[in-house]
Amino acid sequence: MILACQNISKSYVGNDVLKNVNFHIEKNDKCGIVGINGAGKTTLLRIILGEEEADSGNVVIARDVRMGYLSQNQDTELDNTIYGAMQEAKKYIIEMEARIRQLEQEMEGKTEEELAPILEAYNRLSTQYDRENGYAYESEITGVIAGLGFGKEDYDRPIASLSGGQKMRVALGRLLLSHPDIIILDEPTNHLDMTSISWLEGYLAAYPGAVIVVSHDRYFIDKITNKIIEIDQGVSGIYNGSYSYYSEEKAKRRQAEMNAYIKQQAEIAHEEAVITKLKQFNREKSIKRAESREKKLDKIDRIDKPTETVADMRLKLEPVCESGEDVLLVEGLAKAYGENKLFEELGMDIKRGEHVALIGGNGTGKTTILKIIARKLAKDAGNVTLGAKVRIGYFDQEHHDLDVNKSIFDEMSDSFPDMNNTRIRNVLAAFLFTGEDVFKKIGDLSGGERGRLSLAKLMLSPANFLILDEPTNHLDIPSKEILEDALKDYTGTVLYVSHDRYFINKTATRIIELREKVLTSFVGDYDYYEENKDHHFAVQHPDMAISLGISADGNTASVSGDASGTASGGANKSAGRLEYESKKASYAEQRKRENALKRVEKAIEKLEGEIGEIDEQLNDPANGTDAGLLMELAGKKQEAEEKLEELYTEWEELQD
Repeated sequence: MILACQNISKSYVGNDVLKNVNFHIEKNDKCGIVGINGAGKTTLLRIILGEEEADSGNVVIARDVRMGYLSQNQDTELDNTIYGAMQEAKKYIIEMEARIRQLEQEMEGKTEEELAPILEAYNRLSTQYDRENGYAYESEITGVIAGLGFGKEDYDRPIASLSGGQKMRVALGRLLLSHPDIIILDEPTNHLDMTSISWLEGYLAAYPGAVIVVSHDRYFIDKITNKIIEIDQGVSGIYNGSYSYYSEEKAKRRQAEMNAYIKQQAEIAHEEAVITKLKQFNREKSIKRAESREKKLDKIDRIDKPTETVADMRLKLEPVCESGEDVLLVEGLAKAYGENKLFEELGMDIKRGEHVALIGGNGTGKTTILKIIARKLAKDAGNVTLGAKVRIGYFDQEHHDLDVNKSIFDEMSDSFPDMNNTRIRNVLAAFLFTGEDVFKKIGDLSGGERGRLSLAKLMLSPANFLILDEPTNHLDIPSKEILEDALKDYTGTVLYVSHDRYFINKTATRIIELREKVLTSFVGDYDYYEENKDHHFAVQHPDMAISLGISADGNTASVSGDASGTASGGANKSAGRLEYESKKASYAEQRKRENALKRVEKAIEKLEGEIGEIDEQLNDPANGTDAGLLMELAGKKQEAEEKLEELYTEWEELQD
């Protein structure tokens, strides 16, 4: 164990962000921290790093453990070049190498006696240099630079001339090269393209140390983690596995918690009904029984209702009208900005119902293609033809469709005047705008909140061809899952650009890759694309593949049928028959119990009536002197009350 969080709690102005968070990290753990926006993930990282104090609890770090941290708001201003900045991370290696060279020079002309201490220092330093992989530090630097998407021509570029995203990549590279014992990363993939993210996945998975990652990139977390720490309403949950394991196990745990909650609620409701009925019998013994049950009910440790999940919030999307079979045909498309030719002679076609992901490196022109198709940008050459009855709905990253001066509710109601308030509220709730949140000003919303609102508007539009540019940017995981569920069931056509590989895997039926200024089509999800990208590229563009050194050799996709259809059908029939018979028996047993309850309740009412009559006779002054009669009546009452006690017991047993 190299790091442990023990009962970490933190509050801000009465809001409990973290409540007794507990977990530990082993030497080679690769850990993902997940939770909705505002769950306290970054706060937890800052407490671990000592940048913020916990209200209670302890962070225990093993001796001599070094931590390296990349925050979302990293200081990236460095007076250096890209290569020079990377070298700074290896400064101790470079200084060690210089000292070794210096010792080599000092050895010259020394006597054996003078040479002994120099040799001792030299051997000690050389051993350390070798252990730190000093002989390979230059190749390590160039490998990290290339992995993060920079070429040799970028080595001498001043960092001051880089974009914000490029500066963040340099900061990430410096951190990786410093080889801390624990790498802590807060949203590291935000400024990386798919190639760089894939490289980083491999680097971190093989890293000989611990990694802690906060990220909304589920595919990234899935690839590198062996432990997931979930922060849900301030409480931590530990899942020893990948993100996919966590997702499945979380659903199982939540279902078990919900089942336990529902079962207890049913038991409580039942117990309250029994108590009410016993009180209605209005006998001393029945009232005592009711009071006894009330005491037991008060002692029950009541289960809190599990928090709602995306599965509880369904958004059904259906195009108002269906388009023709041919939705889009692009031929000979070209676009350039000055001397920079993005692409030329591009072509693609999309059919009704297809969900197509357009992917490729940063700056290749993916967003430009979407804007041209959506009539937001002029093309230089080529044709873009829309099919019959095609209506486009466009989502852009800047959310130009929103009026910053309006509230969320007004924006929706003004955009859809024929929609009633209940429908608007339901749609907004599906995109996590509930209660008073719907009256927030759009100008006060975060980027993620604006994205959710734009998506909500788009999903209600009369479009049947959705064009989406990075729809999951700034969305937390629950919001992404809402969108995924909506798109998976959407019968219209979708074309989108996204770096979110998990999202692509869930929603795409076809992938079109823009690489080397040409388009390559893959019928399948992102996993299929990953397995076949070079093979398909070589097959569809053989001349270009040869020039790039890409071989067309490789495994081709195959489809295997299920030969067990008949057998499984028979098994299903058998299972269905068994289920029917089981339900039939259960209903028969239930009717039997209900009839028995009615019989017992009638018997109770009859006995209570008889006891009432006996009491009247016992209290009649005319019978006060008849000792024999009074003894007979007292015997009958005792017998009736004993029988009544038995009936109460039988009634409670039937109820339970």
